[in-house]
Amino acid sequence: MTNERTRVAIVTGANRGLGLETSRQLLSQGLKVALSGRDKDALDRAAATLGSHGDRVMTVRMDVVDVGSIKGAQAAVKRVFGHVDVLVNNAAVLIAENDAVLSIPSETYRRTFDTNVFGVIEVCRVFAPAMADAGYGRIVNVSSGAGQLATMSGYAPAYSMSKTALNAFTRILAHTYQADGVLVNAVDPGWVRTDMGGHSAPRSLREGADTIVWLATLPDDGPNGGFFHDRHSIAW
Repeated sequence: MTNERTRVAIVTGANRGLGLETSRQLLSQGLKVALSGRDKDALDRAAATLGSHGDRVMTVRMDVVDVGSIKGAQAAVKRVFGHVDVLVNNAAVLIAENDAVLSIPSETYRRTFDTNVFGVIEVCRVFAPAMADAGYGRIVNVSSGAGQLATMSGYAPAYSMSKTALNAFTRILAHTYQADGVLVNAVDPGWVRTDMGGHSAPRSLREGADTIVWLATLPDDGPNGGFFHDRHSIAW
């Protein structure tokens, strides 16, 4: 943290799982947090589980495939908190996980990329320029080891390909804003016990969110344009 004002974060897909746990940990770090997602009622229920944080928590409806709702969310957070310093792009879908690459319909690929890639681009398009203008920003794109070209197999083709594209966007966005105080990184949280990961996953929510929060609160000389797992750089 580089100055006295309280940093403000917005987390997508924050009504459960990694998004909610990330919000919890950011609050524990002293940030103000806007929980965002498609279902406002679910967000309000999730926020109620975070304990008493006074005026440091808000919820806002934002569907990452609806540009109007993204702009509306940005305006709402600005009204309440004044600014946004940290963006955690956590919202994602996993469709046709066990299907072979050529058996997946084109529409399924489009639906996956709409949320996992194009949605992230649109959210960044709305939030990143103001960060650059302010000279401070942290953008964390929640990716996956499934998107690593170095180890890629036939698992979840649409999801894996979308996360590879997300990694490429991370690199390009990091380069774009490298002189503006905005650090952009991707994270592989590992196989975490969430609705998506399932109950048999070996990692807890706390473990999965740790590196997300670390990247969201990097010092000014922190890494930029990297891919991280358990706070260590990993291969693309």
